Amino acid sequence: MSKAIITRKMLSIAGHLLKKYPILTITGPRQSGKSTFAKMLKPNFHYINLEDLDYRRFAMNDPKGFIERYGNNVILDEVQNAPQLLSQLQVHVDATGKNGSFILTGSQNFQLFEKISQSLAGRTALCTLLPFSLEELNFNTTVKTWEELCWKGMYPRLHHQKIKPELFYPDYITTYIERDTRQIMNIKDLALFRRFMSLCAGRIGQILNMNDISNNLGVDNKTVRQWLGVLESSYIIYLLPPFHNNFNKRVLKTSKLYFYDTGVASFLLGIRNSIDLKNHFARGALYENFIITELMKNCFNKRVQPEFYYFRDSNGNEVDLLIEQAGFTHALEIKSAKTLNDSFFKGLNYYKNLSTKKTRTSCVFGGNDAYVYKGHHVIGWNKLEEIAVK
Repeated sequence: MSKAIITRKMLSIAGHLLKKYPILTITGPRQSGKSTFAKMLKPNFHYINLEDLDYRRFAMNDPKGFIERYGNNVILDEVQNAPQLLSQLQVHVDATGKNGSFILTGSQNFQLFEKISQSLAGRTALCTLLPFSLEELNFNTTVKTWEELCWKGMYPRLHHQKIKPELFYPDYITTYIERDTRQIMNIKDLALFRRFMSLCAGRIGQILNMNDISNNLGVDNKTVRQWLGVLESSYIIYLLPPFHNNFNKRVLKTSKLYFYDTGVASFLLGIRNSIDLKNHFARGALYENFIITELMKNCFNKRVQPEFYYFRDSNGNEVDLLIEQAGFTHALEIKSAKTLNDSFFKGLNYYKNLSTKKTRTSCVFGGNDAYVYKGHHVIGWNKLEEIAVK
């Protein structure tokens, strides 16, 4: 792949927002490209990384003096490290009345949002930047199969600098566990927390069962719930809620678990190449995760809040993904197989007959084609633009 910088799809939207708000806040996982994105957006802005202890101490001990020294046109990277700045930023932008003054980035979802909602409500636009999407990579790579992208993952450093996943992920996960988890919550047994992450990876696409996880780890449900919150807060996992609007009591109401990047999950599962993935018990679940996350990226890149759900009832009728859109629901079955089977459409047919809302049905399979089969749209893994989310 060329080492040229890949343009992020959100760039033009972010530029427009920065003209309308004093502050633009960019959140997302560590190493998803937030710093590079901010610099691409405003290359003339002064860049300050609040991981730097000198900058951090200055910002924490004298936030007013910090803002007065650096003024406007500043990128403040990893701003969750100096939350004291946020109140002073509010005072500053209210006094100046100038749009496009600051770009903030942060890697801790819940904590950062809570502080922003308290101090910067109405003063900042929010964007979520995940690792590269299929659309952004645009196949300027030698990758020809979903399996290779799935186990490799989509973090920019892997593609820009051609770092091997087996070298990238040990450092990424170790750094995350040793630094981020301690910032969010004082977890004492880091080895047990690492095992917890691996257990989560083995449960991708499954109904979340905290009793099962707690029994495997020998901890209580409260601890599992807190640790799940840590993984969510730092963009490692997300929970897909069930859809149970106006149906019956037999519909399940517990979320399913997915990872924001399948490369992290694959590494935790011991997958080291596409051959390992093809023979792995989690192949189908990882493919499902890969597709749902790609569709989520397409939403975030348009700054559309994804309304994603799954459907399952107590009789085993299931649809992998429901996308709620204006006027209709898009129901998707996600199968890694490259050959269609009529059984793939059983859940789609059931849901379409059950729903009172206009419903479009699709099967996203492991092949490369896009066509209509018995009234259902069949979409290959590399043709996700066929699923337009507005």
